[in-house]
Amino acid sequence: MLKKQTFTAQQTITQAPGNIVSDMDGEKVMLSIHNGKYFNLGYVGGEIWDQIAEPILINVLVLRLMEVFEVDRHTCEEDVYSFLENLLEQGLVQVN
Repeated sequence: MLKKQTFTAQQTITQAPGNIVSDMDGEKVMLSIHNGKYFNLGYVGGEIWDQIAEPILINVLVLRLMEVFEVDRHTCEEDVYSFLENLLEQGLVQVN
C-alpha cells in the first residue's frame, strides 16, 4: 500500500495530463486515460479541478475555496488535502 502524500501549503499542484472531463448537471465527471477509471468529482471537487487547471499554490487554492464555499480554514484544509491525496493516488494530479 502506498504511503499517503503529505502536502505543504507552499507546494504547487496542477492537473495531470490525460484525463477527459465533462460537466454533468453541475458536477464534473472524469475518465482517466492513464488507468481507465471513471470518477465523479461532484460539485466541490469540480471546483477544485477547475482551480488546478494551471499550477497553483495549495495555500492559494485553500484561500480561494474558503471564499467560494464560506468555510473555515481548518475544515477547508482538511477536506482539500484529503481530496488532493485521493487524486494523487489515482495519478490525476502533479505536485511540485
